[in-house]
Amino acid sequence: MAIQINLDVVMAQKKKSVTELANEVDITMANLSILKNNKAKAIRFSTLDSICKALSCQPGDILQYIDEEENKADD
Repeated sequence: MAIQINLDVVMAQKKKSVTELANEVDITMANLSILKNNKAKAIRFSTLDSICKALSCQPGDILQYIDEEENKADD
């Protein structure tokens, strides 16, 4: 997928654990782990909004577009 989720990086920068963030955002730890490990296929804007509020960050800090075709050409 061309969208990479950098939630683990932002969580480390903000020193937030999965348990803390899950409680603040009101999301299950299992669903948060799916996001954190870049396994999610989608994210609701309301969830993204809550995560950004809890981490005091912008959506662009968490989501990153990576051109897969460009990466294949580099290999």
